Amino acid sequence: MTAADATTSSSPSMTATIPSNLPLIAAFLACALAQFLKLFTSWYKERRWDSKRMLDSGGMPSSHSATVTALAVAIGLQDGVGGPAFAIALVLACIVMYDASGVRLHAGRQAEVTSPSMSLDV
Repeated sequence: MTAADATTSSSPSMTATIPSNLPLIAAFLACALAQFLKLFTSWYKERRWDSKRMLDSGGMPSSHSATVTALAVAIGLQDGVGGPAFAIALVLACIVMYDASGVRLHAGRQAEVTSPSMSLDV
């Protein structure tokens, strides 16, 4: 075994560490950015700063959708779009975004139904 063989045959755990894992970094950064942007969307809607929005789920922008989209894009850029990892990430992203849009739709309808009854009680 030569020195060149020893350097090229490093263990997979050494080459696939978290700092060099582009899809994982992209997913976490997208989630953090979406959560941070919720501060500004809540200020725009309510004209007040609410730092608790950074930790809340729900609302726009959707951190769930941002996370799975960034994951799928990063896997597609790194490994190509023909591999099984991209297919899994794409299907996961579609399911998460479809589910999120359905939840938002039904929450909006529920708010429309309960809003008039809330104003009648005043």
